[in-house]
Amino acid sequence: MKKLVISTLFVMQVFFVFAQTTAGIKGKVVDSKTQKPLQNVAASIQNTTQTSLTDALGVFIFKDVAKGSQVLQIKSPGYKDQLLVVEVEAGKIVDLGVIVFEEDITSEQQLSLVTITENDLGDDNSGSESTSGLLQASRDVYQQAAAFNWGQARFRIRGLDNEYGTTMINGIVMNKLYDGRPQWSNWGGLNDATRNQEFTMGSAPSDYTFGSALGTQEINVRASFYRPGSRVSMSGTNTNYSWRVMGTHASGLSKDGWAYVVSASGRWAKEGYFEGTDYDAKSLFASVEKKFNEKHSLNLTGIYAQNSRGKSSPNTKEVTDLMGVEYNSYWGWQDGKKRNSRDKDVDEPIIMLSHYWKLTERTNLNTNLAYQTGRISNSRLENPLGNNPDPTYYRKLPSYYYNDPANWITVTNPDNTTSQINPAAQVAQQEFLNNSQIDWNSMYIANQNTVNGESAFALTEQRNDDTTLTANMLLSSSLSNNINFNSGVIYRNVKSHNYAAIIDLLGGDYFLNVDRFFQGNNAQFDLNNPNQQVLEGGTFGYNYNLFANVVDAFTQFKFSYQKFDFYLAQNFSRSEYQREGLYRSGNYADNSYGKGESKVFENFGFKGGLTYKLSGQHYFDFNGMYLTKAPNLRNSFYNARRSNEFTENLNSENIVSTDASYILRMPNFKARLTGFYSKVKDATEIAFFYAENVGDAEGDEDSFITEITTGIQKQNLGAELGLEYQITSTIKATAAASYGQYIYSSNAKLQTSDDALAAQGLSPLTDFGTVYLKNYHQPGMPQQAYSFGLEYRDPNFWWIGANANYLSDSYISVSKIMRTDNFSIDDATGDNYAGATPQSVRDILRQEKFDSFTLVNLTGGKSWRISNKNRNIIGFFATVNNVFDVEYKTGGFEQSRKATFPDLQADNAYGTPSFGPKYFYGYGRTYFVNFYINF
Repeated sequence: MKKLVISTLFVMQVFFVFAQTTAGIKGKVVDSKTQKPLQNVAASIQNTTQTSLTDALGVFIFKDVAKGSQVLQIKSPGYKDQLLVVEVEAGKIVDLGVIVFEEDITSEQQLSLVTITENDLGDDNSGSESTSGLLQASRDVYQQAAAFNWGQARFRIRGLDNEYGTTMINGIVMNKLYDGRPQWSNWGGLNDATRNQEFTMGSAPSDYTFGSALGTQEINVRASFYRPGSRVSMSGTNTNYSWRVMGTHASGLSKDGWAYVVSASGRWAKEGYFEGTDYDAKSLFASVEKKFNEKHSLNLTGIYAQNSRGKSSPNTKEVTDLMGVEYNSYWGWQDGKKRNSRDKDVDEPIIMLSHYWKLTERTNLNTNLAYQTGRISNSRLENPLGNNPDPTYYRKLPSYYYNDPANWITVTNPDNTTSQINPAAQVAQQEFLNNSQIDWNSMYIANQNTVNGESAFALTEQRNDDTTLTANMLLSSSLSNNINFNSGVIYRNVKSHNYAAIIDLLGGDYFLNVDRFFQGNNAQFDLNNPNQQVLEGGTFGYNYNLFANVVDAFTQFKFSYQKFDFYLAQNFSRSEYQREGLYRSGNYADNSYGKGESKVFENFGFKGGLTYKLSGQHYFDFNGMYLTKAPNLRNSFYNARRSNEFTENLNSENIVSTDASYILRMPNFKARLTGFYSKVKDATEIAFFYAENVGDAEGDEDSFITEITTGIQKQNLGAELGLEYQITSTIKATAAASYGQYIYSSNAKLQTSDDALAAQGLSPLTDFGTVYLKNYHQPGMPQQAYSFGLEYRDPNFWWIGANANYLSDSYISVSKIMRTDNFSIDDATGDNYAGATPQSVRDILRQEKFDSFTLVNLTGGKSWRISNKNRNIIGFFATVNNVFDVEYKTGGFEQSRKATFPDLQADNAYGTPSFGPKYFYGYGRTYFVNFYINF
């Protein structure tokens, strides 16, 4: 042991002992328009760990700088980055004098437009996932194209879901433990307050966390880091909302050590782009800091962002052909107003306390404590007594009658030829066209005519009321001019209360808390309160808590030298999950009530990378990562609404990620070419749907099924290219490209859970064996994307730009249960269904590839300085996206109801299936106009 300690100390001494000089660099940064000093501008010396922030006078200073040629980078949100080459002589301080910082006028556009793409982020459907929100802080031309040009088409960086990125505020991880994704709405509308950001791509090192395969986003809301001043803006658009007003004031750091920031915004729309999609959001932000001395500062931050919006429905081709892509089946008229039955409400305030401790000149310790509580609710109509109110319910559509051979009749034409017609389908079509929206009044009437006042219809909401306590400590230390050390530990405790609640009885007196599909005790949602009459505000259907305790720690070393930079990092995490049932389910009486067993997942990760600097302009960068990741809460319990049972064969995910880049940085030309590869193994997915000939269902009967897919493997391979050429001092050309192949690289295993089997005293689980997913494409995103843009920036502070974007290779989400042997093999005989040959099965299960499309966007703006003494600036910008009003699909999914070959074939017999795929569509031509004043 003594030898080991001595050897370790010797190695550390070899690394940490470097020659020091008394040379230095200093300078003063001012705004180009106002000539006023800029505080908290970050200056760093490349190839070292040395960084400095400007003080209240705009001054930065470096000491102990190595002699020779040094590259100084200066950057701040809202301004163009600057790179300066400085020749340092031993024993001298190089004074750069006044450095004029030019405002990045396109940052106004970037800060506002990111909210356009947040419409459906966080929904559990294949048409609503994008990584654009993760890239607000990036200045890389490729990443900018991905966020602002391709984001409207639900493009995902490297084909990865948001759960493989880490989003933080003041070092506090904001990804939900329930599904692994950040809830962007928690700080939506606070663009000014969240503009101080740091972004890392892929597995590149972050000072705040170990990260994952997609990257990290750190939002810094420390009050003293904001530029002093005020800002008011107003925007108009025709996307998810119509109007937005926002105001922000930052005090800057006063002489007595106080700083504060306040920001507020409102966004609203009676109707967004899609029919019946109302929008109402209010956001508040406050951050106050007290700097006690040069070593200690305390910062308190509060964030409240309330958001309520009406959803839009995915639709089959049959419905879209009849009603158009803007049609939304979720709304109907009530008292002369459009009322949406599917609202999503987010109301989860956050409070954070941060302590900043400068232990030494080279070492800092940041401690954070955060508390978040509130609710996410999704409303829907319940109809326990039958008569589905959905206007697109399959029995109300023409296809239902087309697919019944008995409805076809032969008629003789005037020329004595014969043809077949379907009068029933024609009547259904006209009836649908006349009654294509929800009929709220008919539900009120029905409820008033029920026996004993029981509601036949009710508006309910599915609630997730999460309470999260988070604490973390982050240590950063500059061990020498060339070595930096980061470490951190974070603890998260989550209690997630999940239940359904009655929010409107629609004129009825009560709602009976029973499942009409079953009889006796099996019909009881809660045996402890049988036949409960639920009033408005009461719970029904399901009611349970999920608990999670997570500890995550990491360490990281970064080494920076003249020719090489490299880093090594490692992490360990421990996750413990448990369910507590608050109802005793009639079908799961023995394992639904009270606390179930807990399950622990212990995981680890390693990553490293190397940058080789061939010269000051040519770089080669390599990164690699291996980590294991605990399953999220959502997938850990296969039937969380009814049972304490964990998902069978539940394992941590194994993730491998690597990338290699060539980077070129010249005064007028910048380029990055990256090849990347990632693989995710042992992923788990849970889905819910009605299906026929599955589980306990036979023939045309259907059962509500939980589909459990385990052992999923995904492989993502591709390349990224970003080019930026400053043709003249005012004209810039940009180009970006992404080519990917994102597939399921192996088959998986599939089970279903059916409450009808549990009601018979049987195991609810049915093993369907292998699900044949290998070589199917991952859904819901373009796998190829290309962009070219031109921009003109006039010295008089106006600009105009245009970009054209081509997107292709987007695929539908396939039904997994239809890729099992159950689809083609008759259980009764063990033989293939008639006609289910290998070729016919391949043909009917061929994955749909969406059409490619081209989107053209225009942007422009102008700003004026209205005072020479102060930072008083007024300006505007406007964008028009999808100028040519191109219609395109952003995603979709196959329905799983017809889960066998003969059923699916019969449903397609007349070319208009009742259970065809449902699709999501992107926006047509949209605009965004913003007026602002800074003072």
